[in-house]
This record gives sequence, C-alpha cells and structure tokens, in this order.
Amino acid sequence: MSNYAIIESGSKQYWVEPKSIIEVELQDIPENAKQVVLENVLFCRQGERMEVGTPFVSGAKVVCDFLGEVRGKKVVSFRFRRRKNSRNKSGHRQNYLKLEVKEIALA
Repeated sequence: MSNYAIIESGSKQYWVEPKSIIEVELQDIPENAKQVVLENVLFCRQGERMEVGTPFVSGAKVVCDFLGEVRGKKVVSFRFRRRKNSRNKSGHRQNYLKLEVKEIALA
C-alpha cells in the first residue's frame, strides 16, 4: 500500500493502485487504443513521498490498460400511486470502461 493515488473521472473519485482493475464512466477514447492516461490526480503517494493537489497534482498521471466496455448491474425504478391504478416500472444499465492500472507517475 505504499504506492497509490486518488483520481477523478466522470465526477467520481477512485482510489487506485498498480495492478488494480477499475470501472469508470465512458469517455471518448480513440478506437484501437491500448492505453488510457488519466491526468486528474487529486492525491498521490509513492513510498514516503505524498502530494496533495489544489485541486489536481501537477505533472501526475495514471497510465491504464484498456480492457473493454462493460455494462453495470440493472437498476430498477418502480413508482406507483396507491388506489389509482398507476404504475411505472423502468430499468437502466450503465456503460463503463474497464481499466487496469499499470503505473502511477509522479513528476
């Protein structure tokens, strides 16, 4: 646990370390891309060295391998009004990018 970072992607924050697999919201990446570079690093730690961003750490980046697009679990929304014979059931599945963290680079 001596090498980790906290990144921001899609208005969400993720705690990552090398060789971890994360699912982030879809981003526009070029076709046939093998790697994705995430540059919104909020906090980074390498050994005894720690950097806290204001809001982001300058020069820090997280290099990830692109593993494909996946779909999340189905979320069901059900609303009804009692005694009115009114029902509404809808479902949603979010698309995600599956990434494997290769390295955390701190400038």
